[in-house]
Amino acid sequence: MVTLQSAENALKTVYLGVVANQLNINANPLLGKIKQSTKDVWGKEVRKLAPFGINGGIGAGAETDALPQAAGNNYVQFVSDLKNLYGKIELSDKAIRASQNSVGAFVNLLNDEMEGLIKASSFNFGRMLYGDGSGLLATIASIDSTTKTIITLDSVRNLIEGMVIDVYNGETKVTSGLRIKYVDRVNKKIHVTSYTETLAKDYTLYVQNSKGYEISGLGKIFSTSDTLYGVSREDYPWLVPYTQTKAGQISDSMIQTAIDYLEEVTGSTINYISCSSKVRRMYQEYLGAYRRNIDIMELQGGYKAITYNGIPLVADRFVEDDAMYLLNTDDFTLHQLCDWKWLEGEDGKILKQNAGYPTYSATLVKYAELVCDRPNGQAKITGITSVTADAGSSENQA
Repeated sequence: MVTLQSAENALKTVYLGVVANQLNINANPLLGKIKQSTKDVWGKEVRKLAPFGINGGIGAGAETDALPQAAGNNYVQFVSDLKNLYGKIELSDKAIRASQNSVGAFVNLLNDEMEGLIKASSFNFGRMLYGDGSGLLATIASIDSTTKTIITLDSVRNLIEGMVIDVYNGETKVTSGLRIKYVDRVNKKIHVTSYTETLAKDYTLYVQNSKGYEISGLGKIFSTSDTLYGVSREDYPWLVPYTQTKAGQISDSMIQTAIDYLEEVTGSTINYISCSSKVRRMYQEYLGAYRRNIDIMELQGGYKAITYNGIPLVADRFVEDDAMYLLNTDDFTLHQLCDWKWLEGEDGKILKQNAGYPTYSATLVKYAELVCDRPNGQAKITGITSVTADAGSSENQA
């Protein structure tokens, strides 16, 4: 007979390993390229010494001259809080009792819940990899004040049906717990559960209770903020990555210019290129226009990607429409206190009854932060257009 105890055992011994593997490797192709480590985690923080420049104790001289003065490696300490990442499933008492005499029905029940958890967690973790840590999903462009259910946004790439969101006016939460029922991706609109508060243009959307608590993704590294991991960009200019704006028509030369700069100035070797699906289509169009073959490679997790000179070029839904990231993933580490674990009570139970409701819930948790050791070894190109468009001007910022 299926019981709560057998459900507990299944979640701990059967599903945990599978779910952790899915979230660590298959959640996003970029995540599959980033190493994960418990090193440099101190209490609730990541404290890491990041080297920059070279050892200065070198030189040449005459046979009887003094030896070069010692000048050791340069280091700066990065400090960042571990972020709390959660995933929650819920089982009703009725569903559990209905499957008590059927192991197959119970397994199907758990499978459905775990698949839903993996899908939701993969989406949000992939989104956070490209975010700036603030958790910003989108900004309101206009409001349909008559229906109180339709919101027009500046972008919907970070949104999906079923997501629960909060709306803010600056730092003030205006409304919370709105559930997205439908995403109109053509018109950049979302249909949500009805709200009574007054919303307005430029209000911002975040995942429920997540504002300011997400990992420091690529958006943070390429942001214009004064500090990164607690270190001043003004004091350490190498914290500023390479950017090229108004890039114009896509071409091999455009991509190679950024790669050459990184190799010559920082010694960084690019091994991963990420772009929007729109930019990938532009590149395929460019290759077709010059009768070039399109090479395909398979990445960890079963993802397939086209290549640029042997470097995987991967389309990711969370990249801006006109953008491309050129990354050395060896410079990234996901520092974690531990791998994914079930949140346990004092009695060791992971399935707990929700107070006042005939339901039981279990929560997956991971405490982690993404750190890039060498921000100036990464590049971002924006303003990319197709080979059929008029080329724009170029601005290079190192």
